[in-house]
Amino acid sequence: MILKIISAEDIVFQGEVKVVHLPGTLGAFTVLPGHASLISTLTPGDIRYTAAADGEEHKVAVEGGIVDVDSNIVSVCIY
Repeated sequence: MILKIISAEDIVFQGEVKVVHLPGTLGAFTVLPGHASLISTLTPGDIRYTAAADGEEHKVAVEGGIVDVDSNIVSVCIY
């Protein structure tokens, strides 16, 4: 599964991941490979993901944003 995290200034992360945890407006949720398509808004919190390359968990603090999940691509626009 590919994760893309972008802000107005930069590409924060782009790469292959095993799992992504997101702070959704209606509650935190997890995206795994093969997840159903969805669009959600994000609240302040941390995006946590496990990179496929090293198996390490990483996190990115966000103030909010939007996520789109479709065909094993998780696109996150943060602010």
